[in-house]
Amino acid sequence: MKRKVDGVLLLDKPAGLTSNAALQKAKRLYRAEKAGHTGTLDPFATGLLPLCLGEATKFSQFLLDADKVYRAELKFGVRTASGDLDGEVIATRPVDLTEARLRRALENFLGEIEQVPPMHSALKHQGRPLYEYARRGVEIERPPRRVVVRALELESFQGEACVLRIHSGKGFYVRALADDLGEILGCGAHLAGLRRLAVGRFDVAGALGLAELEAIAEAERDARLAPADALIDGLPKLCLDAEAAWQIMHGQAVWLPRLQVGVLHRIYGQGERFLGVAEVGEDGKLAPKRLVVQA
Repeated sequence: MKRKVDGVLLLDKPAGLTSNAALQKAKRLYRAEKAGHTGTLDPFATGLLPLCLGEATKFSQFLLDADKVYRAELKFGVRTASGDLDGEVIATRPVDLTEARLRRALENFLGEIEQVPPMHSALKHQGRPLYEYARRGVEIERPPRRVVVRALELESFQGEACVLRIHSGKGFYVRALADDLGEILGCGAHLAGLRRLAVGRFDVAGALGLAELEAIAEAERDARLAPADALIDGLPKLCLDAEAAWQIMHGQAVWLPRLQVGVLHRIYGQGERFLGVAEVGEDGKLAPKRLVVQA
């Protein structure tokens, strides 16, 4: 029987499973009425996949836009149609690469850069994800997008392969970096392995695997959930008195002193009860934007 359960599960997704399949397994284990993820990982990828249960699904967008940290294994000399190990090989070239040359090439990808999204992605064109066109062999023109790489570290180099640690902003594709790097080096490259280490403030060190999740009792599973407001702890906190909280929860805007127009706040009622997110409008009033259902 399904039940109302709210919170954020930090899942360490295994390889060979789609993000949706991992979500559905976790949802069944929790017997949750509602569940959603905060951005997918490819089936071959492993690592942190934050899952939102119940009321937490209302705030998943905040993690979709959050920074990510990855450990990526790149293989040189082989270029694939998808930019990763699952794609059809479209070119093979000899590799004559030094670590110094690789480090110089990596400098092109640090900071704010332009990146063309890969065809094998969930970006939409005329209402359909690009990967559906790619599977039919249809190429859609994609304009480059501005993305940010905050840190790019070469962890190891083995002649025909390397391991990178990447800290990126939203909208960044590691497979596109692998393909672009291979073209700059002239030997081609593809993404041979990927592990997501962090999303926003959440780290994979605090995540549970599906087998571990299945092995523990339901009460312990519930105890491992982070509260819904953990998704938005970067927003300024605002505690409301009983009257203001009542007005907000009934869809009314309230005026409070010293509020800045356009700022989102996480709001709380009496007893530190989390209410949701509110935004300061042009009139200077705090208006509800996304509220949680109160038990």
